[in-house]
Amino acid sequence: MGAFVYILQCADGSYYVGSARGNELDKRIYEHQTGALGGYTSTRRPVRLVFHEHFERITDAIAAERRIKGWSRAKKEALIRGEWERLPWLAKRPGGRARVLSKNTIAHTGLQPQSAGFEARPDGLAPQHQESGVYPELPFPQAEMRAERASKHAFRQGGPG
Repeated sequence: MGAFVYILQCADGSYYVGSARGNELDKRIYEHQTGALGGYTSTRRPVRLVFHEHFERITDAIAAERRIKGWSRAKKEALIRGEWERLPWLAKRPGGRARVLSKNTIAHTGLQPQSAGFEARPDGLAPQHQESGVYPELPFPQAEMRAERASKHAFRQGGPG
C-alpha cells in the first residue's frame, strides 16, 4: 500500500512535517487545507505542499517523519530545495556543525564521508531514504600536526637542550 512523508509550508512561513498512509497524498493535503484535521495547520492556512517522498512501508515513512521533525529549519529547507550535499553540514551536533571533510583532512586521516541520510536518486527525482549518519566522530589531526610543526621548528632552531 505504501505511505508518504511530506512537508507543508504554512501561511505564517512555518513548516509542518507529516506522514500519510496510502498512495493518494491529495486527500491528506485537502484535509489540511480545509482544517478538517484540526491541530497545527488548521490555524495556519492556507498550506502549500513543498516536499513529499513515497515509501513502500508505513514504518519507513514514520521513521523519516520523526527524523525530519528533529531537523533545523535550514536543514528542512535544504531538503525541500534538493540540496542533498548540504544535509550533512547542516546536521546539528554538540560541538557545532557536522565536520565537512576537506581533501587535506581525508589525506591526513584516511576518513571518508558517509551517506548524508538522504541522497539523490540516479534519475534525479525525489530523494532516497538512507539509514546512516553524517561523518564518524574521530579525533581531528590538528593536535598531531601542531606537534609535528613544533618539533620541526625546534630542530631548525638548534633543537632542545
